Amino acid sequence: MNKEFLDARRLLCPLPVIRVQDKVKQLNAGDRLRVVATDPGVMQDIPAWCRINGHRVLQTEEKHGEFFIVLEVGVQ
Repeated sequence: MNKEFLDARRLLCPLPVIRVQDKVKQLNAGDRLRVVATDPGVMQDIPAWCRINGHRVLQTEEKHGEFFIVLEVGVQ
């Protein structure tokens, strides 16, 4: 299991989700991706994208105006 990081700060919708999608294509099932963003929309957009595409959100957190999401890559 790889643990990867994606910095999507200062990007506005839909770019954070597009960057997550591009990164996940490079990963394997079971890998984890930690995303940090400054657009609050990611707290709904990324989990919705995960549900549609078979990935699992493990954690969401907001801290000091930044939004963190950890997801586990499903079978693609």
